[in-house]
Amino acid sequence: MMTGMHARIPYSRCPLCDGLELRELRTADCSSHPSYKPSLPAVMRWVECVRCAHVMTDGYFDDAALRDLFADALPWQTPGHDVAPKRFTSATIVERLTALRGQLPSGAWLDVGFGDGSLLTTAAEFGYEAVGLDARASSVEKLRAFGIEAHVAELETFATDRRFAVISMADVLEHLPFPRRALLRARTLLADDGLLFVSMPNSDSFLWKSLDEAGKNPYWAELEHLHNFGRRRLYALLEEHGFSPRQYAVSTRYLACMEVIASKR
Repeated sequence: MMTGMHARIPYSRCPLCDGLELRELRTADCSSHPSYKPSLPAVMRWVECVRCAHVMTDGYFDDAALRDLFADALPWQTPGHDVAPKRFTSATIVERLTALRGQLPSGAWLDVGFGDGSLLTTAAEFGYEAVGLDARASSVEKLRAFGIEAHVAELETFATDRRFAVISMADVLEHLPFPRRALLRARTLLADDGLLFVSMPNSDSFLWKSLDEAGKNPYWAELEHLHNFGRRRLYALLEEHGFSPRQYAVSTRYLACMEVIASKR
């Protein structure tokens, strides 16, 4: 039951495969989430696509709900907040991408949904030309104050003539109503020899299943998430949109998460 003023727009079909049959999976109370506001629905309803087995919420937030949700940022979503421990994790990510590129750090790096800015600012420290996108205007202003180019924009509508050596979407695809659109745009903006970095929770992992069994999986009540990807479904989605997965890693940033680097085919 919707308890807030704002609502979710129901999916009429699977946003990954266009399958029309979505079966109910489970519900979760998200009213204790730190970003929750009384104007938002307090219950998340999860469904599964019968055709491709992708798991998603039954709908995505309308514009009014998004304005409420992104009106402010939590402390750990703010550039400059507690960056010291995250800097080392970000450095490992930048080093892995640079090694796969097989050249010195150079070219433009586009970070979509930069959050606390740790990955993007670390890329800049290594020598990349850093460009960030985020939905929260306060975060964009803060990053600009640090001298980093940043825009309040969605990847799908971001206008630029540049082609990027790296495009990173760290814990972003699961937030987007229609992930295919972002991947199509990313492929257009990526240089021919560029690399795509994506990370997100992995519902295929043993840890995810263990958390489910114990009734302690936090991702079912993660207010800003719309999708739960498994590694297999993510790899298929990347390949369907012209990418070849090159490297897999277990993320140290968040619980039960994966990191995947892919190149253009």
